[in-house]
Amino acid sequence: MDSKLFPEGVQRCGFGRFLIWTAVILGFFTWGLYAAVLVLYNGIGTTGLDNYFGFGAWITFDLAVIALGAGAFFTGLLKYILKIKQLEKIINLTVVVGFICYSGAMLVLTLDIGQPGRAWFGYWHPNVHSMLTEVIFCITCYCTVLIIEFVPLVLEQKQLNKIPFIHALAHNMHVNMALFAGIGAFLSTFHQGSLGGMYGVLIGRPFAFREGFFIWPWTFFLFVLSAVGSGPVFTVLVATFMEKLTGKKLVDFKTKALMGKIAGTMLCVYMFFKILDTWAWATGYLPSVGLTFDDMFYGMIYGKWLLWSEIILCGVVPAIMLVTPSIRNRPALLYTAAILDCIGVSLNRYIFTVQTIAFPAMPFDSWQTYAPNWVEYASSIMIVAYGFLVLSLVYRYLPLFPQERELNS
Repeated sequence: MDSKLFPEGVQRCGFGRFLIWTAVILGFFTWGLYAAVLVLYNGIGTTGLDNYFGFGAWITFDLAVIALGAGAFFTGLLKYILKIKQLEKIINLTVVVGFICYSGAMLVLTLDIGQPGRAWFGYWHPNVHSMLTEVIFCITCYCTVLIIEFVPLVLEQKQLNKIPFIHALAHNMHVNMALFAGIGAFLSTFHQGSLGGMYGVLIGRPFAFREGFFIWPWTFFLFVLSAVGSGPVFTVLVATFMEKLTGKKLVDFKTKALMGKIAGTMLCVYMFFKILDTWAWATGYLPSVGLTFDDMFYGMIYGKWLLWSEIILCGVVPAIMLVTPSIRNRPALLYTAAILDCIGVSLNRYIFTVQTIAFPAMPFDSWQTYAPNWVEYASSIMIVAYGFLVLSLVYRYLPLFPQERELNS
């Protein structure tokens, strides 16, 4: 009954089946929305956060999805500024994924700030000495850029595009998209870095503190590199998941392999500096403040296995796999490397967020355990459901993959 709204020359599932799929997603979304309402009504004490753990599952989730959403700005930079033409087959998806990640992150932050009624304080009363101020403005501005990049895709909807004014507007926005891609790359680079810099300047938290260059700690640069080393392959995984779900070929494997090569190259650069940074931290900074590498870890939950898993299993291994053509050009191995890469950057954000706080920084402190409760899990699942919903609607009604008709003919 809605076939007239489909992109030109493609088929979609029946409307009834789509409604059932949407109802399942809305079920998870409603459960998360209930948890969010509890947080907004009863306060942040409803969660597993306390006076010791001000950051927890939400911030870990936020930092992870922001890093994985970096495929939008980095792919846009490569497509529109460096003119890598082949990326046009996946650029629409990177924009949509980036929009979902960033808008979802902002929704989570609305819950995490504790008093959403004062959310505007960060803009009107900015703390000019805090890296979070830069993060606030850059994320907000970049989310606006993503909306601008998203608009032409909406305007190209088959029925809307028949209107001459909308057709001309969409065309002109595409012509000038390089400008927005450049602005987006600038904004996203700085806020990705500042999220890492926020941890690197915590001189009272030896697990995270790093020296650096000029005003930026080394974590500033490491967060940027880890994001561009994982964001492109996350988009590949999303495209592949959609292919499995729909039973259609949406992106040719050559483009996926190119994205893997790009991510692998950046991941190699990241891992080189990450290993160097870890070595300098363990042998230089920690002894200078009377601590040892072993002091930074405790038991199983905060054990060394987390660090080695991040660096070796989910860092060095996927980096080698992605830059080796004979491995990268085999679908199963490419997807395996992509999954390990995405797990690695998520693990990095968890370690920097939770283990940094859990470490007993004061003499009278002891190692603390953080356990998220169902409210934090449910509200995070709400954001995932939101992403599924947006992606489902976009795929059904908008020309997300211009080459879909050709690939499935």
